[in-house]
This record gives sequence, structure tokens and C-alpha cells, in this order.
Amino acid sequence: MSSPATGPAIGQGGARRRWRKPSFWIIVSASLLALMIVFLVYPFSSLFLKSFYHPETHRPSFVNFIDFFTTPYYFNTLKHSLTVSALTTVLATLIGVPLAYIMTRFNVWGKSIINIMIVLSLLSPPFIGAYSWILLLGRSGFVTKLFEKIGIVLPTIYGFQGMILVFTLKLFPFVYMYVSGALSNMDSSLEEAAENLGMSRIRKLLTLTFPVIVPSISAGAIVVFMTSLADFGTPLLIAEGYKVLPVVVYEEFMSDIGGDVYLASTLSTVIVLCALLVLFVQKYIVSRKNYRMSALRPPAVQKLKLGKRSLLTAIAFTVSLLAVTPQIVVFITSFIKTRGPLFVSGFSLDSYKAIGFKLSKNIANTFYFASIAIVIMVVVGLLLSYVVVRRRSLLSSLLDSLAMFPYVIPGSVLGIGLITAFNKAPLILTGTATIIIVSYVIRKLPFILRSSTAILYQIDPSIEEASISLGVPPMRTFFKTTAVLMLPGLFSGAILSWVQTINELSSTLILFSGKTGTISVAIFTEIFKDSFGTAAALASILSVATVVSLLIFNKFSGGRSVMM
Repeated sequence: MSSPATGPAIGQGGARRRWRKPSFWIIVSASLLALMIVFLVYPFSSLFLKSFYHPETHRPSFVNFIDFFTTPYYFNTLKHSLTVSALTTVLATLIGVPLAYIMTRFNVWGKSIINIMIVLSLLSPPFIGAYSWILLLGRSGFVTKLFEKIGIVLPTIYGFQGMILVFTLKLFPFVYMYVSGALSNMDSSLEEAAENLGMSRIRKLLTLTFPVIVPSISAGAIVVFMTSLADFGTPLLIAEGYKVLPVVVYEEFMSDIGGDVYLASTLSTVIVLCALLVLFVQKYIVSRKNYRMSALRPPAVQKLKLGKRSLLTAIAFTVSLLAVTPQIVVFITSFIKTRGPLFVSGFSLDSYKAIGFKLSKNIANTFYFASIAIVIMVVVGLLLSYVVVRRRSLLSSLLDSLAMFPYVIPGSVLGIGLITAFNKAPLILTGTATIIIVSYVIRKLPFILRSSTAILYQIDPSIEEASISLGVPPMRTFFKTTAVLMLPGLFSGAILSWVQTINELSSTLILFSGKTGTISVAIFTEIFKDSFGTAAALASILSVATVVSLLIFNKFSGGRSVMM
């Protein structure tokens, strides 16, 4: 009689032994996947699916895409966008690659100052550059008026050529930063061997040096292309009749909230598909060859004679000065007296007093929202990077791809997706600060993720294994050992994410309400109200915040590059 009784007991005990409590990292992975499904997959899938529905019958249809490709107005905006992005990418590469070579291979004067100017020009929103060039070269710009006095009429800053100028000077630092890093780490024995074989310097550059760093050149170029394709602040300010796709997306969506969301969704889908297509082409080109090499002997800096050294220094300084001109212009003009929309002689703090009186809420919102977002990004980036690097699986690869997806998506598209998804029950976030913070986390998390994974690859797993073998639980080992060792890379990405977040315009302009406006939104609205003094003062606050962030980073990083 006892054996039948003990049989079930043993079976139940076996079942209890077979069931195991999910590990900490399984819970983390599942939680991250759930968050991404809610705040990333769901908004973008809602936006994507809406583009395939008829705006009147609300039934599946290709009518929106047919209208896009058969209506010259809409289709021309796509051609304009691709033309501007492609030409900007070419020009930025033609400036960034030679400048990186000059700065890494020759003993030009003032390298630290030139690098600071280039980094400063990089970490500010493009629309501030557009605004600054309007102040200089607009119809009533300082430089325009100066040349008119001597009978010279300068080309207009508005339209196609204005966008190319602003985007090129704003975005070539991306190419410069990537290429300069690659050139600094290149093994000099390759070039020395070419020289010993009698190869000329130009031929060596074209057939050896530049082909070896193709991944870095293409990485910088793809960032330039994506950024210029996604930006709509600059075209909205200076493009005038030359319409590009992001501007049309914004106008179609904002002209009547929700009224033309189907067409806006279609235009957004087209932008996303174009961005992904270009990204896949770039990856395909890079994957066709093997670019690996040792970096045991970094190239030595070549000592130039006075004449050549002076010439190359002048070239590098001029280019970097043009790049940082927007920050200089807004800082100076923020102290010039204004009378209505006009600048008058004399200096004062009136513009700063004005923004302190009427726009203090925007200033507070900017740093409040960014602070909350950066805390969330640090925590999520820390956990996600560990899952991606140390807990490799199909799920971790999926999480990595999902997290990086917003990197190639325009902010306006993200904003429209979030509004489309969260303007109805069960989760209504439209018009709240929460939806802005969510957009910041989604859009800027890739910076922290990439820098964190890069530093984690350099940490030997045996360190964690030794801690666990001593009886320390894996979760405690991660937070007390691994996370501490990851801090340099995490901090690097966090600073870059912070700077990008406080300068974010495109998604915020779609998502903000009366109480949730930020500095970028205020600058944009002040420019359109011809309040150039207050716009300059607000832009100066962003520039100062950027400089302070970089100084803090340099203090704690020992001068390591802020780029990923």
C-alpha cells in the first residue's frame, strides 16, 4: 500500500525539481523585449499598416502609394530629398577625408583647438546652423548687407544651394571623426612597404590607404546621408520652394491633426524604406572585402617645413572655423540689442531677460526631460549591452536589431508613429511629457548601446567567472564588477546621448503640447516670429550646455574621443 502512495510523491518532487525559477538575465531579456514591442514595434507597425489603408473606406488599399508615385508634387519631394542627401554626402566626404588625413599625418599647429571646433560644430542641431547662416547670408544678413554696400550681390542662402551649404558644413565632421580614428590606428608597415616598392604618395593614398579605411569612410558617409535625409528643421527654414520629403510629412500631418494621417504614414514609410535600402547597400559593399589588419605600428606624424605646415594649418583652421561659425554667430548676436525683428547697434542682456521671463518653462523642460531620459537610457543600455554581448542568442540578436532600428529613422516619423499608437485607449500618452521622454529614449539609446557593447567586448569574461567561482551571485557580479568596468564606455555614450537629446527638435516638434515645449521648439517658433534675439539667446544656452558636457566628459575620460 505504501508504494502507490510514494509513487505520486516522488513524481511531484521530480516535477518540482524540474521547474526552475527564471534567471535574472532571462527576466531582463523578456522585459526588454516587452518594452520594445510596446514602444517601438507597435508604433512603427501601426504607422506602417495605416499607409496600406484607404483614408475614406478604411479598408486595405494601395491607393496612398499610388497617389504618392503618380502625383508629381509628392514624388518630386522624394527626388529632392535623395538629391540633397547624396550631394551632401559626397561633399562632406570630400572635405572630411582630406581634413582627417591632414590632421592625423602632419604636424599642423593648433590640433587641439581645431578638433574642439569640429566637435562643437557636430554636437548642435542642424537648424541652428541654418538660422545662423540666415543671419549672415539671408536677405538682410550681416554679410549680405556688407557686400551690397560695395555693389556685390551674393547668391541667396535660400533653396537648394543653401541646404547643401548648411548640411555639408554641419555634417562633414561625422566623416572626419570616423576617418581620423581609422587613420590613427592604421599599421604604418603597409604604407612603408608601398614606399619601398617605389609607389608615389598619390598612388599610395588612392590604392592602399583609402581603400583600407573604406569601412570608416562608408560609416561616416552613411551617418551624413541618414541625418540629412531625416532633418526637416533646416529645409523648413531655408528651403522655401524646394520641398523635401520630411517637410511634406510634417506639413501633411500637422495641417489637420489626424486628418491626413494616412498620407503622412505613407510618406513616412517611404522615408524609412529609402533609409534601410541605403543602409543595406552600404553593408553589402563593406562585406565584400576583408579590411582587418594589425595596428602594432601606428603611423608617425610627418614633420613639414614652414611653408607647407602653414598652408595645411590654414586649410584645417579655415574649414573648422566655417563649421563652428553657427555657434559663434548665435553667441554674439544673443548680446546684440534688438528692436522688434531688427538688430540695432549696442549690446545688452535684453534677449536673455526676455527668455527668462517668457520661456523659462521651455528651458526647464529641456533639462528635466533629458535628465529622466538619460537615466532610463543608461539603465536600459547597461542591461541590453550585456545581453547582446554575453548572452548571445536569437533573442539577443533581435533585441540588438530592434534597439538600433531608430538610428536610421527620422525623428518626425518616430513622433507620428507614437501619436498614431498612443492617442487612444488603453494607453493615451499624446500631449504628455511621458511621450516626449519615450521618444528621446527610443531615438538616442543606440549611442549608449554601441559605446557600451564596444567597451564590454574589451572586458575579459574570466573576471566575471572568477567572481562567480568565489560564490558571488551572477547578478551581484554584474552590478559590482562588470558594470563598474563598463563605466568609461557607458559614460561616453551617455554624454553623446545627453547632448543629442537636449538638442532634439524633429520628434519634439511633433509631440509637444503647450506645457511640454523645449528649447529647440522655442528657438524654432521664435525664428518664425522674427524674434531673432531671443532665438539666439536660446541657441546660446544649448551651445553652452554642449560645451559644459564636453568639458565634463574630457575631465573624466582623459581626452578620449566622444564618438562611438
